[in-house]
Amino acid sequence: MIDHLGLPVSDYARSKAFYLQALAPLGAGLALEVGAEQTGDRAHAGFGRDGKPSVWISQAPVGAKMHVALVADDRAMVDAFHRAALAAGGTDNGTPGLRPHYHPDYYAAFVLDPDGHNIEAVCHRPG
Repeated sequence: MIDHLGLPVSDYARSKAFYLQALAPLGAGLALEVGAEQTGDRAHAGFGRDGKPSVWISQAPVGAKMHVALVADDRAMVDAFHRAALAAGGTDNGTPGLRPHYHPDYYAAFVLDPDGHNIEAVCHRPG
């Protein structure tokens, strides 16, 4: 069910070095890094195996919330998640759509839960 998670960090460079070293024995390394010019706010480093990031870090202020992405089987499921989460009292944090800065078929939607955690549904399959 979990596709990936994101951890807010206080020192991006220090945390990036930590995860590079700590995850190496598990066969994981830096799978993808995206900059502020791509995301619109700040750099993110994704660690994982076989080129698929599973654990992301990003510079964030103290008290920042977690990010959890859940697997969706298709784009319609992403759309349905977004509608259901808003109807349940969530706050829109990114309407359903492609995020090609991750990869060409990355289709996702984001909501903030009642505690402010960023919850995402993502489909990696072509439309």
